[in-house]
Amino acid sequence: WCLLSPTASRPRNVSVSTAGLGGCPYAPGAAGNLATEDLVYMLERSGVETGVDLEALVAAGAAMAESLGRRPGSRQWGRLHG
Repeated sequence: WCLLSPTASRPRNVSVSTAGLGGCPYAPGAAGNLATEDLVYMLERSGVETGVDLEALVAAGAAMAESLGRRPGSRQWGRLHG
């Protein structure tokens, strides 16, 4: 979670993917990107208003993962559905 580190530069772009389902076409077998749900959670816990309905985002990610036959890769899904 170095995005909010006082020593980190201010990123302009961050690659995230719902339920952590992304990957890298240049690295076969790569685990995926930071889950969007986890970034939203971190930002909101840090006082940044995102306007995102986190529970709805987690549910959408779970539905996407299920349709792909995968387990959601977000910590927030694990936190809510342990």
